[in-house]
Amino acid sequence: MQGSISNRALLEPRSVADALRMLRDEGPLVPMAGCTDLYVALNFGTLKDVRFINLWRLAALRSIDARGGGLSIGALATYTDLIRSPLVRKRLPMLVAAAREVGGVQIQNRGTIGGNVANASPAGDTLPVLAAADAVVVLASAAGTRRIAITSFYTGYRRSVMRPDELIVGFDIPAVRGRQWFRKVGTRAAQAISKVVMAAVGPASGNPPRIAVGSVAPTVVRLPQTEAALGGGASIAKAQQMLVHEIAPIDDARSTAEYRRRVAANLLARFWNDAHHG
Repeated sequence: MQGSISNRALLEPRSVADALRMLRDEGPLVPMAGCTDLYVALNFGTLKDVRFINLWRLAALRSIDARGGGLSIGALATYTDLIRSPLVRKRLPMLVAAAREVGGVQIQNRGTIGGNVANASPAGDTLPVLAAADAVVVLASAAGTRRIAITSFYTGYRRSVMRPDELIVGFDIPAVRGRQWFRKVGTRAAQAISKVVMAAVGPASGNPPRIAVGSVAPTVVRLPQTEAALGGGASIAKAQQMLVHEIAPIDDARSTAEYRRRVAANLLARFWNDAHHG
């Protein structure tokens, strides 16, 4: 059953400062931009919120810029923006790979990286990429700006440290050294929610690999023990054992916990083989 929009209010800020003022003075408000998740909830009649703030027109949040050897990506950069960006293709190709597997072209044109992170689903395809890249979430409010490592951003299933008066305005991503790798396992390559999604960075300059996995715990997870085992020369079999202890998959409508454990372990082996043999 479709949800009614007759009792809902929409605020239209003309600038980021205007939006932050509205969040402070007229909240609580639900930020919206591409609406690829909100419209699904509205269509199914499960959207309980009634007051929204439309960020889509705030072009200042759509930039993609070089920052040293890394990147600064605005929260409203769409998946299509990421796919087409020469900077992202050169410096963070695993993010391009993730963006290509989010929905279809229509979703890629509307969905934003900020929305994917704010939605806080552990199945979000860009989240393991950002975690493996040591990305920092930039939060802004009328009172100022704060920066939170994405590995510290989530506090539980669909929960984060973001306050009601804050917006995700962008992401700072340091230079990534090492071979980048991304794989999504789902019913289909795209237009399907991931059963397991993994992003990783191969060892470089004496640093251990970085590995992050989605859809295997209440939040996206980095695997520090698995990373340390591989970096210390452990066998892939030993590293797979570590991985199984670091994830907490569940049975749900899309898959089983056992399947997710086996697939995650297999993806780890494939990453490690590719990191050494290409």
